[in-house]
Amino acid sequence: MFDKRTEAESKKQPAPLQDRPSPTKPAVRSSSLIGVSIRIKGDIEGDDNLVIEGHVDGSVRLPSNELTISTSGEVNAEVTAKTVKIDGSVIGDVQGSEIVVVSKTGKVQGNITSPRVTLEDGAKFKDSIDMDPGSIKGSQPVAEEPRATYAVPAKKVGAQG
Repeated sequence: MFDKRTEAESKKQPAPLQDRPSPTKPAVRSSSLIGVSIRIKGDIEGDDNLVIEGHVDGSVRLPSNELTISTSGEVNAEVTAKTVKIDGSVIGDVQGSEIVVVSKTGKVQGNITSPRVTLEDGAKFKDSIDMDPGSIKGSQPVAEEPRATYAVPAKKVGAQG
């Protein structure tokens, strides 16, 4: 009687929950784990972050992700990742396109190539560190700024003035 809605409008029900759009969640990078008792011989590649607690022989390539080698982790491999954190042991070359961190419990025997390298107090390291970002595969070399050149008039010998 006092309701001014039409009969069709009053019969409308809210959309069921399964039909409603779900709110978008921010993308969270998943991490994979190689456990303490796992031994891998071969190449590892992927698009997930990786934590190594076991033993890996071969190569590890995670060019867009993070690699963590825990205190129990032993890696005899060439390692490439965006960021590398070493708490365990690595024998082989390490490339980080952003940063490589060797913690106080970490041991590295091999070359480290990264624009940023941190060796914490107590870390063990043997070989070389290259912090030239142009030497990392896939990175863009840093362009040098143009230098100004000036013409300086030559003085005549014996001339005063």
